[in-house]
Amino acid sequence: MNIMLFHSTYGLRPAVRDAADRLRAAGHEVWTPDLFEGRTFETVEEGMAFKDELGKVELLKRAVLAAAPYSDRGLVYAGFSLGAATAQTLALGDDKARGLLLLHGTSDIAETASVDELPVQLHVAEPDAFEPDDWLTAWYLQMGKAGADVEIYRYAGAGHLYTDPGLPDYDEEAAEATWRVALGFLETL
Repeated sequence: MNIMLFHSTYGLRPAVRDAADRLRAAGHEVWTPDLFEGRTFETVEEGMAFKDELGKVELLKRAVLAAAPYSDRGLVYAGFSLGAATAQTLALGDDKARGLLLLHGTSDIAETASVDELPVQLHVAEPDAFEPDDWLTAWYLQMGKAGADVEIYRYAGAGHLYTDPGLPDYDEEAAEATWRVALGFLETL
C-alpha cells in the first residue's frame, strides 16, 4: 500500500517517523509530510496555537500539495489526531483513495461528501476529551451516510495520543493493540 501519514499538532515528531518505519517494515510505502515545516511542540496548546496561526486553509493546501504527486497510485490516507482530521478531509475528496486509517482523531464531514465504500478504521481512546461519545456517534452515522465502511476501536483508559511513547498519554498495551489491528486492516486493502 501507498500510505500518506500526517502528523499531529505536535509536529513531525520521532513517534511519527517510527510509525512510518513500522509500516514500511510491513511492506508499505509511506510518506510523512512535514506540514509545520520543521516546527515541533512540547504541548498540545503550543501546537494548536501554531495551527491556528497557520490557518486551516494553509494547512490543507500543504497537505494536498504533499499528497498530489502520489494520489494517482491510490493512497491510504492516515494520521494522528490533527493529522487524522487532515487525512480524512483528503480521503473524502480523492476518488482514488484506497483507505483511511485514523489514529486519535476525526473531522467534520461535508453534507455532500460521497465515497464508494471507502474502508475506514478509527482508533481512539475511551474516553477522549477531543473525541467525545456524542461526536463519535454523529461522525459514524455521517461517514456511513457518505458511503464509507467504518470500523471503530476504542481503548479504555488510554490517553488521547496513546501511541506516542514520547508523550504522557502513551499506553504501550493500547498502542500495540492498535498497530496489530491497523496492520491487519492495511493488509485487506
